[in-house]
Amino acid sequence: MNLITLCARAIASMRYNKTRSFLTTLGIIIGVTTIIAIVALLKGLDRTIDQEFSSLGTKTIYVQKLELEIGLRRHRNFEEISKRPDLTVADAAAISKLPTVRAAVPNIHRDLGTLTRGVYEADECLLTGIGEGGDLTGNWVVSEGRFITRYDQQHRNMVCVIGSYVAGNLFGPGEEPLGQTLEVEGRRYTVVGVLEEKGASFGHPQDNQIYVPVETYIKYYSLPEGRASVFRGIRIEVLPEEKVPVEAAVADVEELLRLRHGLRYYEDNDFGLNTQESMLSSLNTIRSVLWLVMVGVAGISLLVGGIGIMNIMLVSVAERTREIGIRKAVGASDADVMVQFLSEAVALSSVGGVVGIFLGLAAGAFVSAITPLQAAAPWWTVVLGVGFSAAVGIIFGIYPARKASGLNPIEAIRYE
Repeated sequence: MNLITLCARAIASMRYNKTRSFLTTLGIIIGVTTIIAIVALLKGLDRTIDQEFSSLGTKTIYVQKLELEIGLRRHRNFEEISKRPDLTVADAAAISKLPTVRAAVPNIHRDLGTLTRGVYEADECLLTGIGEGGDLTGNWVVSEGRFITRYDQQHRNMVCVIGSYVAGNLFGPGEEPLGQTLEVEGRRYTVVGVLEEKGASFGHPQDNQIYVPVETYIKYYSLPEGRASVFRGIRIEVLPEEKVPVEAAVADVEELLRLRHGLRYYEDNDFGLNTQESMLSSLNTIRSVLWLVMVGVAGISLLVGGIGIMNIMLVSVAERTREIGIRKAVGASDADVMVQFLSEAVALSSVGGVVGIFLGLAAGAFVSAITPLQAAAPWWTVVLGVGFSAAVGIIFGIYPARKASGLNPIEAIRYE
């Protein structure tokens, strides 16, 4: 029989037992759907993470009291970490003099909640004290005016730079923010700059910032103590020189801070150096776990589906024993019978694979529609889904096909 005839007979066999065929392919459908959906989600996650990190500044090093991790370990003693020395503006000034460093910017922030100006208001605003160069380390673009300067910092000027959300919500249509006065917790700041819109990062808005000189901030607000200092204390954002590897700048910053903190060679760092690479390593661990889950669920589902196909094909051989005997009696070879039953097994698994591909793509599209995650399945996942399903049909269809081809035609014709 040619390929078209084999396909036609396989489809006819499936249509004859629709319910049985559907239940047989269910395991294949679940397995392939899992593969396509999780690959699409992981690819979307990779794309989203790359976009989020690029918005923060691709080479920025974050110097803090602790090393950041995705999913903080329970055994970390935050009480002990809070006793580490606070980072200071002087630390940032010393780091900025390193030959491998382009800018070292201290910053510290506090939540303002809802800020009002006349009839206008802006929610979830942040007040951040920052030094010169914060636009570079934070990957900000100033759309109007200027950013905080060293002169502002040294003279504790009452000036501010505001995000696009703050500018759009606290100033009326056609009202120019530059030169206007903005009152924050009873203190009046002159707006000297407006930032371009950046959007959210990891679910947190970025355009709700009000930047003031860090020395001005320290003058009017007390620095956090205890556990609050671990996450709310001064941190230093370090931007390496353009052609300097991040690792070289990290090594120089680490050596300098160890000297400034009086640490001996055998003592651990009492500060954290966090880079995008270190944060991505934690995310990669999560992604590896997701891949293992995908392989496990898909593998079990495909195994169950393959066993189901083998079982139903053995039933089919038993039901069609007389048909097999008649075909062999009129000249069909063992190979013809084997190919016929093998093609039916492959057809069953391939249909399950195609349905699984569509369901997996639909799951990815649904996630993209209701979340910011842009899930997208690459073309090779479709090939992978079809390949897996066809392979399962071949592997688990061989035994029933061989059993059918090995039947004695005389005994098969007499079979009741």
